[in-house]
Amino acid sequence: MKKGLVQVYTGNGKGKTTAAIGQAIRALGQDYKVCLIQFFKKPTSGEIKILKNLLSIKLHPHLSPP
Repeated sequence: MKKGLVQVYTGNGKGKTTAAIGQAIRALGQDYKVCLIQFFKKPTSGEIKILKNLLSIKLHPHLSPP
């Protein structure tokens, strides 16, 4: 069985989505499988739209509670 890796980005401020997407793109470049789970305040996001269109990433968007 192969080992996997889980990375969690939390906290206030900016940069979490950018860091996660950057790591996902790097992993895809090395032929790793990527699953991105993200909690949003809004149901639609520009990041999700572009990733669905350009990359073969499994996306699991969830809404954060109000």
